[in-house]
Amino acid sequence: MTVAEDAAEVGVVAAPRALIVSLYGLYARQQDGWLSVASVVRMMAEFGVDGQAVRSSVFRLKRRGLLIAEKVGRAAGYRLSDVGQAILAEGDSRIFTRRRGTLDEGWLLVTFSVPEAEREKRHLLRTQLARLGLGTVAPGLWIAPAHRETEVAAALERAGLRGFTDLFRSHHVSSRPARETVRTWWDLDALDAVHAEFVLRFEPVRARWAADPDGPAARAFTDFVEVVTAWRRLPYLDPGLPLEVLPVGWVGVTAEELFAALRERLAGPAAAHARTLLAG
Repeated sequence: MTVAEDAAEVGVVAAPRALIVSLYGLYARQQDGWLSVASVVRMMAEFGVDGQAVRSSVFRLKRRGLLIAEKVGRAAGYRLSDVGQAILAEGDSRIFTRRRGTLDEGWLLVTFSVPEAEREKRHLLRTQLARLGLGTVAPGLWIAPAHRETEVAAALERAGLRGFTDLFRSHHVSSRPARETVRTWWDLDALDAVHAEFVLRFEPVRARWAADPDGPAARAFTDFVEVVTAWRRLPYLDPGLPLEVLPVGWVGVTAEELFAALRERLAGPAAAHARTLLAG
């Protein structure tokens, strides 16, 4: 999926599968990573999603290796797999502890070499690096802010691709202004559109809660899960690029502040409502 396609999706209602991933990330890990099918159906009903769609989405997540079917007592349910746990833990760092690099820290460069006998790994590598938000300097040369080194190395290791890559720390020397150079590595216009769509969709949610701060917990639950679901792709598309290289008035900062404000306002009552739903 391209950045432009992500921009189009931010403004639409999330697919059931994406909502379920958010539910597991937000509420299952406090329960040893396991949720009963019945509790997932109850929570998803808050979004108007029926049981059949829930079961179909859960099955797809199982097929992707994120969930494992498991009974607890007589209750059928699904537990996060080790892969699912690792992906969500990585997501926590990106989603909830945002950090922007600085030019002084420099850049992480990633090169790869794949033997012809394993050429299918080239596509997997490119897909993985793009998913992590790396930009492209040239064919086979990818770039990210230096503070992403540990995360990038761990993700490549988990995907079984680390052995095909070399990672370097670097400082860029150029006669062009940094803002011009970075535009050749990332599609900043598309990134701007993604953040603008998020603000357009969720600024009215913040205004509604400001006007009605004692709104129902059920609404806090659905608003918060939808905010997290829409937001969680954005920190991957923008890997924390230094503000020095971004356009003045970068809307991504506005989007980050909006997400933080909604999280502070909604996370508590949303969690309380989730506990009620989990208890049946």
